[in-house]
Amino acid sequence: MPKTVVVIPCYQEEMRLEAEAVDVLCAHDISVLLIDDGSSDGTLALLRRIEARAPDKISVLPLSPNRGKAEAVRLGMVEALGRGAVLVGFTDADMATPASEVVRLVHTLEESPTLIAVMGSRIARAGAHIDRKHSRHYLGRVFSTLASLVLAHPFYDTQCGAKVFRAGTALSDAVASPFSSRWAFDVELIGRLLTGPDPVPFAAFLELPLLAWHDVGGSKLNPMAKLRAVCELGKIARALAVRRAQARPGG
Repeated sequence: MPKTVVVIPCYQEEMRLEAEAVDVLCAHDISVLLIDDGSSDGTLALLRRIEARAPDKISVLPLSPNRGKAEAVRLGMVEALGRGAVLVGFTDADMATPASEVVRLVHTLEESPTLIAVMGSRIARAGAHIDRKHSRHYLGRVFSTLASLVLAHPFYDTQCGAKVFRAGTALSDAVASPFSSRWAFDVELIGRLLTGPDPVPFAAFLELPLLAWHDVGGSKLNPMAKLRAVCELGKIARALAVRRAQARPGG
């Protein structure tokens, strides 16, 4: 089994997940763990068909009942680490971040032994094709500013759905228990890596500007969910404060 596993959480994705995108990952010696998060449509049947295309590289983890994206990703990462993965990542089923870009994140981490995490960053610039609604961009800037305050470090884009991490005690600790947040779990995951008994230094994180990213219709992150994500930052700040206190000598 390849030592890199990319987790793809799927909920009601029968009409959006494309098998060809999974094929791209597999072609670069990446295993794919497809999580069916209690879907009620034909998602699980689709995932089984995709699995049959390359059973040595693709596997399905069905969850029931629905756990939510945060828990689906966490359980997928726990499963991947349990299988001995050296690098573990996740990306969205709609492939807003193209599979080729996920591969680029993986290769960057493989080639950079001092890094623990490589995360996609949606920066619109010359030479890149970032198709993002203006409203989503500006809301994202506000959210990332608040998230940076919570994390005490300047991250540009915590919410891009494509991230890859190096296995180790810090990552195992970070995914050992359910996240307190449902919509902003990316921030909590980063925060857990920065805090705790084996903290990852900020210098071991890299935000890699994506060459391509596109908005995909049918997103489950509606305006109310975005508001909840902002509200969850306070909960995350409190949870991280507890971790920092516990990590101190005698904590």
